[in-house]
Amino acid sequence: MNRRRVNSQGSLGPDDEVMPYSDDETDDELDVSSEEEAEEPPGAPQPPVEVRPTEMAWKVKANDRPYHHLPEFEKKVFLCFKKSRYSGNAIKTYKYNVLTFIPLNLYEQFKRAANLYFLALLILQVIPDISTLPWYTTLIPLVVVLGVTAIKDLVDDLARHRMDKEINNRKCEVLLDGRFQETKWRDIEVGDVVRLKKNDFIPADILLLSSSNPNSLCYVETAELDGETNLKFKMGLRVTDERLQHERQLADFNALIECEEPNNRLDKFIGTMLWQRERYPLDLDNMMLRGCKVRNTEYCHGLVIFAGADTKIMRNGGKTRFKRTKIDELMNYMVYTIFVLLILVAAGLAIGHTFWYEEIGSKAWYLYDGKDQDASYRGFLSFWGYIIVLNTMVPISLYVSVEVIRLGQSKFINWDLQMYYAEKDTPAKARTTTLNEQLGQIEYIFSDKTGTLTQNIMQFKKCTIAGRTYGDPTTAEGVTLDRGRPVDWSWNHHADKKFQFMDHSLVSTVRSRKDKDATEFFKLLSLCHTVMVENKEGELVYQAASPDEGALVTAARNFGYVFLSRTQDTITIKEMDHEVTYEMLALLDFNSDRKRMSIILKFPDGRIRLYCKGADTVIYERLSPDSRHRETTQAALDIFANATLRTLCLCYKDISAAEWADWSRKHKEAQVSLSDRETALDTVYEQIENNLMLIGATAIEDKLQDGVPETIAKLAKADIKIWVLTGDKKETAENIGFSCSLLTDDMQLHYGEDVNEKLRIRQTNRRNEPQTVHRGRKKTAEPFFPMPGKNALIITGGWLNEILYEKKKKRRRLRLRRLGKRHHPTTPQDGQPMDDWEKEMRQIDFVDMACECEAVICCRVTPKQKANVVSLVKKYKKAVTLSIGDGANDVNMIKTADIGVGISGQEGMQAVMSSDYAFAQFRYLQRLLLVHGRWSYIRMCKFLRFFFFKNFAFTLVHFWYSFFSGYSSQVAYEDWFITLYNLCYSSLPVLLVGLLDQDVNDKLSLKFPKLYLPGQQGALFNYKNFFISLFHGIFVSLIIFFIPYGAFLQTMGQDGEAPSDYQSFAVVTASSLVFIVNLQISLDTSYWTFVNCFSVLASIAIYFGIMFDIHSAGIHVIFPSMFKFTGAASNALRQPYLWLTIILTVGISLLPVIFIQFLHKSISPSVGDKVQKNRKKYEMELEEEEKKKPSAFQRGGRSRRSAYAFSHSRGYADLIASGRSIRRRPAPRGGPQDSIREAPQREAENI
Repeated sequence: MNRRRVNSQGSLGPDDEVMPYSDDETDDELDVSSEEEAEEPPGAPQPPVEVRPTEMAWKVKANDRPYHHLPEFEKKVFLCFKKSRYSGNAIKTYKYNVLTFIPLNLYEQFKRAANLYFLALLILQVIPDISTLPWYTTLIPLVVVLGVTAIKDLVDDLARHRMDKEINNRKCEVLLDGRFQETKWRDIEVGDVVRLKKNDFIPADILLLSSSNPNSLCYVETAELDGETNLKFKMGLRVTDERLQHERQLADFNALIECEEPNNRLDKFIGTMLWQRERYPLDLDNMMLRGCKVRNTEYCHGLVIFAGADTKIMRNGGKTRFKRTKIDELMNYMVYTIFVLLILVAAGLAIGHTFWYEEIGSKAWYLYDGKDQDASYRGFLSFWGYIIVLNTMVPISLYVSVEVIRLGQSKFINWDLQMYYAEKDTPAKARTTTLNEQLGQIEYIFSDKTGTLTQNIMQFKKCTIAGRTYGDPTTAEGVTLDRGRPVDWSWNHHADKKFQFMDHSLVSTVRSRKDKDATEFFKLLSLCHTVMVENKEGELVYQAASPDEGALVTAARNFGYVFLSRTQDTITIKEMDHEVTYEMLALLDFNSDRKRMSIILKFPDGRIRLYCKGADTVIYERLSPDSRHRETTQAALDIFANATLRTLCLCYKDISAAEWADWSRKHKEAQVSLSDRETALDTVYEQIENNLMLIGATAIEDKLQDGVPETIAKLAKADIKIWVLTGDKKETAENIGFSCSLLTDDMQLHYGEDVNEKLRIRQTNRRNEPQTVHRGRKKTAEPFFPMPGKNALIITGGWLNEILYEKKKKRRRLRLRRLGKRHHPTTPQDGQPMDDWEKEMRQIDFVDMACECEAVICCRVTPKQKANVVSLVKKYKKAVTLSIGDGANDVNMIKTADIGVGISGQEGMQAVMSSDYAFAQFRYLQRLLLVHGRWSYIRMCKFLRFFFFKNFAFTLVHFWYSFFSGYSSQVAYEDWFITLYNLCYSSLPVLLVGLLDQDVNDKLSLKFPKLYLPGQQGALFNYKNFFISLFHGIFVSLIIFFIPYGAFLQTMGQDGEAPSDYQSFAVVTASSLVFIVNLQISLDTSYWTFVNCFSVLASIAIYFGIMFDIHSAGIHVIFPSMFKFTGAASNALRQPYLWLTIILTVGISLLPVIFIQFLHKSISPSVGDKVQKNRKKYEMELEEEEKKKPSAFQRGGRSRRSAYAFSHSRGYADLIASGRSIRRRPAPRGGPQDSIREAPQREAENI
């Protein structure tokens, strides 16, 4: 089925190929770019713009450290304290040091309302008139809680210290005192000259001065920045290349660099170098950024421009945000609710005590305590007494238990062997312990493309030559096979052994040399490119501007057409067994508008031929009417596109000597054109790239990571929406969207101009409504896509700025600065927000539209835009978000989302260092969310529900007891039972449920993604569940108090003594409570292990063991004031009547719960209940599926040609044409009088 694209009105929109930097622009750019915009009507005459040179605010003096500490470069830090504005190169991510750990950690812990509350309680318990419980009942749990949390924080911070220390202590050679000395990264300063060697990481943002390569060329790998492993080249200025090769010359170097201030723009740098009274321009090609790695360059020298926090990689990191889970926030609100309930109950009981004392207490002589206090004052003291007695309604051990559970769940993620990537020895790593249950509530995933969904590895998979398609498993005779074996390349000693191809017939055709088209096909691939070659120990190593080009030249190499070397004007290849050198007359490089590249060669026999390769859409327009195989090639292109392969058409043209001479003259004129040279060159290229003869087409696979389509499909079934945010081009991103099944044939695709038009119409309609209607009450918005069917959004960074008014925001800031104040427009203008409310509504509209779509792809977006998109969804949808990426350009997005995941195992580690979770492959995301996330959420919810229940059941017994004790703040239990209840008697079973419980196993969790939905809906822990726990606790506390109370009334024991004393009653109620709580958690446990069973029995045994000890006579003799229940347990529990009371209490408490659970699972079972019920059946099905061979995942069946992208940036054509990378280094020039000329010299050199 053909993919449908919505038609849109032609508009002058933003350039889809350009990556915008809306709010990251510096003010000096805006002076030129947007100063003149706006206020005049379109027809008004525009005055000529005067471009003023802006003052460069950042100054760096080479080899002069004291210069950067001058007073003029200092900034105020605090009051009168100042420090240098130039950052040191050390980075700091830790929070504490030896001196600040205890005070800072205690301050952070006491910011928690519960901890502060218990500290206040402790102070109250010291006051004798108020205290109803000994001080140690609060102090011991508080110290345990603070201690455990402090130890956890210390362990986390020590890990940060170790990572910082490892990076800051890396070694680098720095020029000090006239010679290079090995120095730690942290000691490097702005203005230092450093020497870097091959495979070294670059320690700061450095201006390249010279290198071991010709013309100070230096190759860098930018995987840390953008996840891409293909090499980029940087080049030093010619003047520094010629004069700064030796240590002595570098020591005498004293240039002053003036440049832009530190910013986060990875694609821009502007500056000048003033040296020996000459001024030289600097740009990004001269800069090597921190985090990159030096490759294929023996050594290079550079000058530190930005260090530490000022470097571009650190500036792109965004703010580190304190992340909290939804459950954390809910838990805090519930604790506040309990505070309110506690105050209301205490106030009610205090009022009861006031009335009781007036009516009864003051009149009973035997209750006189010797204190002359009136009823109101006694009621006031009773209020504080009950605050202390009922304090266990707010569970002090709740927070520490939650931390222990989270720590355990993090360890389970770390230990999961199914998330271990053996190929690179990379296990999954939970880098935080506070967000695990949030993994079970994800609604939106924001993913990078390169290195996250794809491996950034291109593979030559298929081709079509003269109408015949190759690439499927085939024998040498042309017989098609179901399963073939890879071609044996042993006949070609230049072959890349990693290259796999299944079609033996193509190899035999090429080796026979009978098919001229096949010969021309691979000859073109080996000649028409901008790849650089290096010979390493007899092995050819290719360096390509994009992995696509590298894949094509490698394919030609394996088929016997080996690219060997090139000079400025020749290119040498090996055609099977003999070398041929071709004269390169012209190289017509690729750019995003041309979507093709060509090379014009002079053959050894004198023929002149143009070879061209490019996207099919542009090649077909330029084919000769005599060109054959157009239809068959087009059919093959459609088949390749169905398999989501990146296609490329190959063609040639023979040129006569006269035609070449005429075109060459025009080409030289265009090259020296001083105005709009790029357009002039494109026009000349058009004149020669016509009447082409089609040879065939290639199909390259942009290799996805294993399991990506299956993972996306499974997450979609769990109702998780995936948005791809990438800096790649639109065609590439769209292509990957289809190959990973994010986009499908039945989706209607909407592009930036369509989206802008729909939003403009919605905005116009809103403006036409009465003000009171749309500004007052909210009305339900109509859907943007009312028609049935699936929709997808593909939008570029430029359109994103246009839609969200980002450009307008920047221009408004500029006008405010210029004009003093800007008045809001009084009349609506299309494309202009009238006020902040309208801008916000536009953002809401965009988010609503995007969320109506099945898939969203944002391409050519900046790191800041990625973070902004995540923020918009968080802000307006209140959804739980997850971002996943692998490069420094993903750090901001990772930090902005509720959960950040870094892909490790690649070269780049910046994303991992900023992430909350890290693993090596995208496919592990489904296990992280659907298994670990879901289990963590279920466990935490079950733990919290039960924890609140057991504390309500425990505490509210005091409330019922107060009605029979004159509201006198008397406790219903023994003091030590109150102290140890949450620590020893009821903590272990519920803790193990929080750590180990699972409703279904991991395989069934993955088989039924719908099990994930309750977490997204927050169905297992909310205010409804909280109040159910509260009423359950009230019910159980009623039973625990009133059944023993009724049993004790008018009772006689076997020995003639009445067991109805206060201490026996306290023992019976406490024993009943311990049995009920431990048996109730047993009913709630879904997954039984030996440890769970042991914990329940051990808790009951510990209770009886400790109780008999502290009720013994021996301990009473040692501490008479602290242990007053001497013999109470042994006296009470020898009465069978009281054991019967305990059994009756426990039975009546548990039977209703069993009955309700039975009814719920019978009448309205959840998805989890149904899966549990048929668990055995499903497990058998899974075993059978595993025995069968897994079927290959079916790719999309769309009928469209896949757009081919050479690279996201320009190739090496300028470099090759100039000969800078090839010719020998010129001899060093004599002195300053030989200083090179400025820009004209550089332009002439390019020619």
